[in-house]
Amino acid sequence: MPNDFDVSREAAQSSGSPLSSRVLLRSFYEQFISESSKRRIEDPIRALLPLEDSRPGLISLLAGKPNADTFPITSLQFTLRDPISKEDVPVALTEAELARSLQYSASKGIPDLLEWLIGLQEHSHGRKRDEGWDLTFGTGSSDLIYKASWAAAGMPACAVNALLNPGDVALIEAPVYAGVIPVFHATGCEMIEVGQDQDGIDAQGLRQTLDNWPGDRPKPKVLYTVPRSLTLELKHDDMRRQYGANPTGVTSTLERRLEVLELARKHNFLILEDDPYYYLYFGSAPRPPSYFTLERDQPEVGRVIRFDSLSKVLSAGMRIGFLSAPQVIVDAVCLHTMNSNLQAPTFTQVLSMRLLEFWGYEKLRTHVDRVAEFYRAKRDVFERLMHKHLDGLAEWNTPEAGMFFWFKLQLGNSGSETEGDSEAIIRTKALENGVLALPGTIFLPSGRKTTYVRASFSLLPEDQVDEALRRLREVILKAREDS
Repeated sequence: MPNDFDVSREAAQSSGSPLSSRVLLRSFYEQFISESSKRRIEDPIRALLPLEDSRPGLISLLAGKPNADTFPITSLQFTLRDPISKEDVPVALTEAELARSLQYSASKGIPDLLEWLIGLQEHSHGRKRDEGWDLTFGTGSSDLIYKASWAAAGMPACAVNALLNPGDVALIEAPVYAGVIPVFHATGCEMIEVGQDQDGIDAQGLRQTLDNWPGDRPKPKVLYTVPRSLTLELKHDDMRRQYGANPTGVTSTLERRLEVLELARKHNFLILEDDPYYYLYFGSAPRPPSYFTLERDQPEVGRVIRFDSLSKVLSAGMRIGFLSAPQVIVDAVCLHTMNSNLQAPTFTQVLSMRLLEFWGYEKLRTHVDRVAEFYRAKRDVFERLMHKHLDGLAEWNTPEAGMFFWFKLQLGNSGSETEGDSEAIIRTKALENGVLALPGTIFLPSGRKTTYVRASFSLLPEDQVDEALRRLREVILKAREDS
């Protein structure tokens, strides 16, 4: 697909990038692209839209765009809080910005926003644009996961998309964000859970699984991981801190991440790094660098597909997500966008661009640090009330990122051989008693039984947290009586 951000090995070589000899060629990814994605063709109009902005003086008779004179919105002003002075500053879209925001735009994203986000990846992850990757904007990171894995999927009836065909194997770190399980399930792929321990992903177990893989069976194509959201199975004598997000857990250590990168090379799979809580970390311990950062020093560069989101720190409703990946993967995702929802909303992109340009990278960092501190305080209140109501009835680690507690119910009486299952208790009994949470089984691709529960601390005021946990205590006590 023609575009302004081609960073193939050839482009890297011409730029003199020191990574040029290690960037994987476009032809390498042929084995990973799904059959349905290979069948997809460009929208001939959308493929030419970027030319309207790239050639000064060009007179375009191309697209059937509605005339901006017919739009009823004639001006837009909003107030933006300065992260440093904390003052509210009025910001108005110019006439040109407003007209642009109300009009169609390229499927990949508006060029200046893409350029700003490429700069953000250098600022946050040390990755420069000539190092074998590209970027596209999406309607939240979940939209891009859908398109990348379905741009993996190969399901013609659903017109999906890029990496997985029916019958392919995907490694899924579990517990996992429940929203991605239906995405992988619908591709028709086989999901294999990868476990964790106190240091994050169980790289040794993964190594054993892959080294002993049956020779007559295709190996996994991808590993899906939320590197700041890995779960530690709790032990009474081994209560460790956790650093992760959704549903919960420890952050995978640097050593584990390097092991996974080595396994990806050895066993030829791609790493889907979903990191929506990267900017919502409030722990004191240094966090390990991302897979996206680490791969630039590996013998091969181009196995990491990274999903980012600003939805948690700017606006959930604006759905601000972006994907950083090898050029060919970005092309496949953009092609899916052309064939499905045409583009992420231009209005959202222009507002995001206005905000981000107004702040710059340093003020954005100041803002996200303040947001993280806000959630740290919410966590502290929630945990204090957890101790008040659930000591002796549940076990948990203290989260240092994200919005959730992941806790293990102690359902069996002393001496009981079974730990129980949180499913019926949370879905039925807790709901009947006026409290809504999520049973841990929904975060497991296998759907196996678990005593774990996920609870969010992001919204509720202290009095409602207090009452919710009091009600949950009643439910757990009743379940213990009945066991």
